Amino acid sequence: MFIDQNKFIVVAALLFFVGLCGIMLNRKNIIVILMSIELILLSVNFNFVIFSVLLDDAIGQIFALFILTVAAAESAIGLAIYVVYFRIRGTVSIEYINLLKG
Repeated sequence: MFIDQNKFIVVAALLFFVGLCGIMLNRKNIIVILMSIELILLSVNFNFVIFSVLLDDAIGQIFALFILTVAAAESAIGLAIYVVYFRIRGTVSIEYINLLKG
């Protein structure tokens, strides 16, 4: 079975670009920033799986599994910070996030 990798790479590039735009354009909502980071990691995983299948090697799929594990931990820690920030400040605006230093 022949895989046309160009279409898959374009989809991965679009996912990466949407994630980057989500981070750059929206700097006020923590949830949107976390979802944008997840989109970027998803596009990287997509590339790893595409090239793993293309090169007939399982290492790319193993890397994708590790990245999914790190992304899940990152989301859990990010949401925990989000809850603590909301309890302290009573708002979810990122403008005053530097007050959590110390």
